[in-house]
Amino acid sequence: MNMIYNSEQYSVVEFGVDRELEALRFGGFEIVDKAGRREAFIGGRLAQSFRRDVNNLIASEPTMEEIDEFLGEYDTLMSQPVVLH
Repeated sequence: MNMIYNSEQYSVVEFGVDRELEALRFGGFEIVDKAGRREAFIGGRLAQSFRRDVNNLIASEPTMEEIDEFLGEYDTLMSQPVVLH
């Protein structure tokens, strides 16, 4: 597990590839919307696509606002409430 992004609005944690677990066959990402107190886990082919899009975004040297805007495209997937213990 590796935190790859953290802003006031979003955080993204990357989970490495684990061929023993189907959900992590291609790795995975947890995206947390801090203000909305919700999160989503993406794995499989969607994780591959997300990784590719993130690499393309990073190559353009984006601002934090541009990264947050990109992550906002995943808001519809964020249906799990964030619960702190």
